[in-house]
Amino acid sequence: MKKFKRIYIEITNVCNLSCKFCPKTTRKPEFMSIDLFKKILNEIKDNSKYIYFHVVGEPLLHPDIDTFLDLCNENDFKVNITTNGTFIKEIKNKILFKPALRLMNFSLHCFENSPDNYLDEIFNFIDIASGNPDFIACLRLWYHEDLNSIDRNQYIIKKIEEFFKIPFKINEISTKGKNIKLVNNIYFHQAAFFKWPDSKIPDIGSKGFCLGLREQSAILVDGTVVPCCLDNEGTINLGNIKKNSFTEIIEGKRARELYKGFSERKIIEPLCRKCGYREKFNITASIY
Repeated sequence: MKKFKRIYIEITNVCNLSCKFCPKTTRKPEFMSIDLFKKILNEIKDNSKYIYFHVVGEPLLHPDIDTFLDLCNENDFKVNITTNGTFIKEIKNKILFKPALRLMNFSLHCFENSPDNYLDEIFNFIDIASGNPDFIACLRLWYHEDLNSIDRNQYIIKKIEEFFKIPFKINEISTKGKNIKLVNNIYFHQAAFFKWPDSKIPDIGSKGFCLGLREQSAILVDGTVVPCCLDNEGTINLGNIKKNSFTEIIEGKRARELYKGFSERKIIEPLCRKCGYREKFNITASIY
């Protein structure tokens, strides 16, 4: 049985924001049903114990997110959520102290599109959630060389330093691509802005390596299984979990050829040839 470090489940592809760094999906807007979510958990129970509610979309918009977390706990899964954080005030009572919730990644780079008191609400949630000694939070930023990005990031970093009363200056530490521990179980991560793989952008080469189908896989909101969390359109459609078992899908011909190609440092899928993010796997690694 193939084991993954994590499996991404896109519980919704709907988002309340339209940020420049995120791709816009052409798929129809959907929210995953409880029945499909239950089926997915049953299918992947032997493949990983770590789930990420993420591909595209804002997971905190899902009206059944509390039920999903309870189902994960019943099935011994640990959940990591990536969110823009804009709904944290409205949703916090539904997710606080859920046993399955392991990690919250807050994408603070959406700051310019966020409501008043955006950072304060996120910080307050983390402060309360930290009452659970197993809870982890990561505050994430993309860095870009334009002045607006630099000024915005510096403002956010200053707010982080003030709220968490950390005894050092973040800018004095090399943060690019690394996690910095702020306080116990609270981290800061800053990495370079990247472009998602897109069939319309130039080919960057036929040689390389990726962790897709090696350490991770992803399941889109309609049940489509793809190799990784960056295939936001389901271009590398390996199969649908509504029709076939997860094991059949990841051991299918297309999946095996992609895996074999990466093992030989060959890029088999056209979409992967247009993905710069795979180059990061040879440079940085996340503690998560």
